[in-house]
Amino acid sequence: MKSLLLTFAISLCVILAKGQTNIGQTEVTEWQYGKAGAVSITYDDGSRNQFSKALPIMERLKLPATFFVITGGIPGSKYHGKFIGRPVKDIIAETATISTNDQNFLERCSAAGYLGYKGTITYVTKAAGMYDNPKRKELAFKLMDSLYQKVRHGDFQPGYQPCDEYLQEEGDTWDELRRYAAEGYEIASHSITHASMPGLDSVNITYELEKSKEEIKNQMGEKYTFSTEVPYGYENERVMKIAYKIYPALRNRMPESWLTELDRPSKKTPAVNNKDYVQWQRECNTRSPLPLMKSWVDTTVARRDTWLVLVIHGVDGLGYEALSDTLLDNYFQYIKNRNSSLWIATFGDVTKYMRERETAKVSNSRKGGKIIVTFNHSLDTSMYNIPLTLKTYVSSNWKQANIKQGKHIQKVEVNKDDKGAYVQYRANTNGEAITLYTNSD
Repeated sequence: MKSLLLTFAISLCVILAKGQTNIGQTEVTEWQYGKAGAVSITYDDGSRNQFSKALPIMERLKLPATFFVITGGIPGSKYHGKFIGRPVKDIIAETATISTNDQNFLERCSAAGYLGYKGTITYVTKAAGMYDNPKRKELAFKLMDSLYQKVRHGDFQPGYQPCDEYLQEEGDTWDELRRYAAEGYEIASHSITHASMPGLDSVNITYELEKSKEEIKNQMGEKYTFSTEVPYGYENERVMKIAYKIYPALRNRMPESWLTELDRPSKKTPAVNNKDYVQWQRECNTRSPLPLMKSWVDTTVARRDTWLVLVIHGVDGLGYEALSDTLLDNYFQYIKNRNSSLWIATFGDVTKYMRERETAKVSNSRKGGKIIVTFNHSLDTSMYNIPLTLKTYVSSNWKQANIKQGKHIQKVEVNKDDKGAYVQYRANTNGEAITLYTNSD
C-alpha cells in the first residue's frame, strides 16, 4: 500500500512539473504595481490658492499631482508676453481701410493684446474661441473690427492688462515651485501668458510654447519640460501640430494608436474599448457634484484599462469654477482610500509608463533553476526612465523569489492566479538582465 502511495505521489509530481509550461513567461502589467487603473490629478493656471490651499491637503495625504503653470507672471521669469511681427501702429492704421478676413485675422488677433491699451485681451480670448469654430469665423472677424475701431477712437486706457488667469498667480515664486518639485510634484508648462492660441499665428504660438518651455528648463531643469497643456483645452489642429514638435506630451491630445481619448467636453464614459488604454478626462468644478466625481473613481477601479485625468482650475474662491478646499479634502481622501486599486501618479509619469510598456520587448530564458528576463524599449532612455512592473511566472514550488538587476536585489512573495505561480516586481528599462531565483538555487 505504501509503495502504491509513493508511486502515485511521484507520478503526480511529474505530471504537475510537466504541466508548468509557462515558467519564465513575463509580461509588463497594464499599470504600475499591477493596479487596476490610474489617476492623475492636474491643475491648470497655477493660481495662488492651488498651492496655498489644495497642495497642503495633497501633501498630507501623500498624493502626487501635476501643476500646469503660466510662466510669464512668475517673478524672475525671463520671457514675457509680446507680439512678434510688424509694428502694431501699421496694423492699427490698416484696419481703418481693410476689414478683418481670413488673410489678416491671425496677425490682428496675435497683435491685439499688445497694442498698448488695457482691456484688449478679453477680445482676443473671445475672438480666438469663435475662430476655432468654422461656423463662427465671421463673428470673430467682426469682433476684431470692433476692437480695432475702438482702439483708433481712443476708447481704451493706455497700458497692458493680462488675463485673469495670469493675475491669479500672484504670490507664486520659482523657489517655491522648485521645492514642490523636490517633493515629487510635476511642474509643467501652460504657456507664457495663457494665450488663446487658435487666434494666434504660427510665430506667436511657437513663441508662447517654446519660451515657456525654455523658462521651465532654466528654472526647474530638463525633467520638467515633458508635459504641457495648451490653455483652454483647445485641440485646434494647427495649434496641436506646432505643440507636438515642442513637447513630448500634451494633455490636450495624445494621438497614440493604442489609446482611446475621452476629453473634457465628451459626454461618453469608458465602455467597450478595442485599444489598450482609455484616457478619460473629467473636470472637477462647481457643475460636478461630489457624488458624480466619486463615481468617476469607482468606474476607473472597476475597469483595467482606464486612466482618469482630473482637471482642476479654481480653488477656494480664486479661479475658474472654484471648489472649496473642504470639498477637495473629501474627494482626495476618497481617492487615497482606493490606493490599493489605483496607481495615483503625475500626468508625465503615467504617459511615460504607457509609452514604455507599449514599446517594450521582453524575453526570458532559464539557466539551471534560475530565470533570466531581459527587456528594453526603443524610446529615449534619458526621458523615458520610469521603472516598469513585471509579472513573471515561476515554479509552483517557489515560496519566495529573489529579483536581481545589476547590484539591486529585492525579495518578493510568490502569488498565484489561474495561470499558476507568479512574482510581481519593478525593474529598470536600462537593458540590464534580471535574474530570478530562490534561496535554494
